Amino acid sequence: MTWAPHVTVATIIERDNRFLMVYEEADGKKVYNQPAGHLDPNETLKEAAIRETLEETGWIVELTGVVGVNLYTAPSNGITYFRTTFIANVVSHDAARTLDTGIIEAVWLTYEELLARKDQLRSPMTLQIIEEYLAGRRFPLNVVG
Repeated sequence: MTWAPHVTVATIIERDNRFLMVYEEADGKKVYNQPAGHLDPNETLKEAAIRETLEETGWIVELTGVVGVNLYTAPSNGITYFRTTFIANVVSHDAARTLDTGIIEAVWLTYEELLARKDQLRSPMTLQIIEEYLAGRRFPLNVVG
């Protein structure tokens, strides 16, 4: 059997000390996560991050950097995710846009509000990558193709 991780992207968008998050239903639970999703065929990682953010939140963003690349194996299904997390600024919002299936709403939360919801985060990576961002971990956007 050939093993292959799932390639995913996520985006950290901070505005006024709040992070753009999605409140979604995943694996039968309601959880918080960064706007995130899978890479589509013939798509770059950057294109995927912009697309997923729009589809899940209605926000058009401009990527400005990279926080990191992480591996996470979900205990619920044993799948390993290879995730690139981008940093972005908001450009505009389409409040009338229908969000992806499973997305309940897009919300802006402070770090403290995320800590208070720690048991409702989609994975430990959700908070980990925000803490890396808050600690100043940044790479230039051209670190990925």
